[in-house]
Amino acid sequence: MQVVLVVIALIAGITLSTQSSVNGAFSKKAGTLESAFLTFITGGMILFIITLFFGEGNFLEFFSAPKWQLTAVWFGVGYLFLTIVAIPKIGVIATNISAVIGQLTMGMVIDHFGLFEGMVIHFDVKRIIALILMVIALRLIYKADIKNSLHEKLT
Repeated sequence: MQVVLVVIALIAGITLSTQSSVNGAFSKKAGTLESAFLTFITGGMILFIITLFFGEGNFLEFFSAPKWQLTAVWFGVGYLFLTIVAIPKIGVIATNISAVIGQLTMGMVIDHFGLFEGMVIHFDVKRIIALILMVIALRLIYKADIKNSLHEKLT
């Protein structure tokens, strides 16, 4: 079962990179806010239809949820908007690896302190080394992107 979940997460990452790239290109034509709006309105309509047929029947439970849990919406909007802004300027891979580094860093903090879910997984050397390697990878990718960009401008 764990392998299936890893594959699902891998597919989610593939779709996220593709969506980010398409939104970045679309934002050049329609605008950043317009691209984000189209993504959310279309996604909302699709999820509404799916919820009608496959939902668990607890749609109105959000009224009884703690208010802080409703802030998750803003994080999703922020992520989408910021990737749409960044991709046309620094590219898909630099944007996505930066986002992954941010996810890993915050994930480590959340795990270490048991925030939100209560499960505690403390920092360890392997996790910190993995994060440092991701930052090194970002630096190498970013330097290569700048070098390639300068080369293209000169030719």
